[in-house]
Amino acid sequence: MTPTTSSVLPALRIGPLTVQTPVVLAPMAGVTNRAFRRLCREHGAGLYVAEMVTSRALVERTPESMRIIRHDEDERPRSVQVYGVDPATVGAAVRVLAEEDRADHVDLNFGCPVPKVTRKGGGAVLPWKRDLFAAIVGAAVDAAAPHGVPVTVKMRKGIDEDHLTYLEAGLRAQDAGVAAVALHARTAADYYSGTADWEAIARLKETVTDIPVLGNGDIWSAEDALAMVEQTGCDGVVVGRGCQGRPWLFADLAAAFHGSDVRVRPGMREVASAVRRHAELMVEEFDDESKALRELRKHMAWYFKGYVVGGELRARFGLVESLGHLDDLLAELDLDQPYPGAGAEGQRGRAGSPKRPSLPEGWLDSRELSEAFERKLREAELSVSGG
Repeated sequence: MTPTTSSVLPALRIGPLTVQTPVVLAPMAGVTNRAFRRLCREHGAGLYVAEMVTSRALVERTPESMRIIRHDEDERPRSVQVYGVDPATVGAAVRVLAEEDRADHVDLNFGCPVPKVTRKGGGAVLPWKRDLFAAIVGAAVDAAAPHGVPVTVKMRKGIDEDHLTYLEAGLRAQDAGVAAVALHARTAADYYSGTADWEAIARLKETVTDIPVLGNGDIWSAEDALAMVEQTGCDGVVVGRGCQGRPWLFADLAAAFHGSDVRVRPGMREVASAVRRHAELMVEEFDDESKALRELRKHMAWYFKGYVVGGELRARFGLVESLGHLDDLLAELDLDQPYPGAGAEGQRGRAGSPKRPSLPEGWLDSRELSEAFERKLREAELSVSGG
C-alpha cells in the first residue's frame, strides 16, 4: 500500500515552541533519563520530557537532581518536569531552570498517583486544594515568563470519581498563563488500572479553549493515538508506558501523524541492537557500568515482550551486570526471529488494580488550604529529595 502524505494534526505550539509531531514523551521516573530520550529521538520526533525532579532537590542542587535535568547538546527542546507542594519552592526551582538556561520547557506534575507523593498532598491529589494549585502554577509561570520558557501542566481527572478536579484545574491553569494542559484520563484511585476515560479528555478540550489540550492514557500504538485524536479532538498526545521497550513507537507515531501507514515491526536482531544501544547510552549517562546495567534491567521484559526468549534466559537478562555479560546473553538469542505480531504489542508493564489514595488527614474536608495544612506541606517539601 502506498503511504498517504496528509498530516492528521497541525504542529503543536507550546508558547514559543513548535513541535512538528504533536507527540510528547511522558516523564517516567527511572525511565526517561537522557539515555532513553536519545534512543527515542533517534527513532522519531516530538517533545521528550525528562524524569520528574523535586523542586526542593533542584533548589538545593543535589547531584541526582542535576543529573536528571541534564540534556544532550543536540537535544531541543530541552524539557524538564518539576514536582512540588510549596509555591515558593516551585517558583525558585523553575527560576533555576529558566534563568540559567537549563530548559526550554517546564512541565508541572499534578498527575503522580504514588502513595509517597499523594500522602503529602502532592501529585494527582493537589488540585483538590484549588488555591494552592493556582499559587503553584502562578509561581512557576511568573518565574519562567521573563525568560520566554513556557510552562505546562500534567494532571489526572482527580482523586477519585467523587472528587474530580480536572475541569476546574484546567481553567485555572489557563488563567494562570500556562501554555498547554495534559490530562491522564484516570483518577489517582484508578492508578494505572482499567481503561482510560478518553471522554474526559474531550470534556477538557471543550472547556479549555485558549491553549492546547493533550491526551494521555492507553496509547499503545500509533492507531491508538489517531483514535484518541479523533474521539476527543485533543491537540496532541502524551505517551508513557506504551513506549517502554519500544522506542521505535515514536517512528510509528511520527508516520501516523504525518499521514503515513508505514510502521516499524522489528525482528529480534533489531530488538537486540536497540538493547545494546540503550546499554551504551546508559553507561554514558551514569558513568558507571555496573549501575547503568542495573538500571537497564527493568527494561528487559519490555523489550522482549512477545518474542520467544525462554524463561531461564529472560531471568538472566533481568540480572545483567555488565556490557560483556549483556553481549553474552544477546548472543544466545535467535536473532533471525521475525516480529511476533500482536504478542509484542498492547499494554506494557503491570496495570495493577484501583487503590484507595493515601491522603493527608482531613484532606477532603475542604477545598481550601488551612494554615496547619500549609505548614505540613512545607515540612513535606523539605522531606522530599532526589528525583
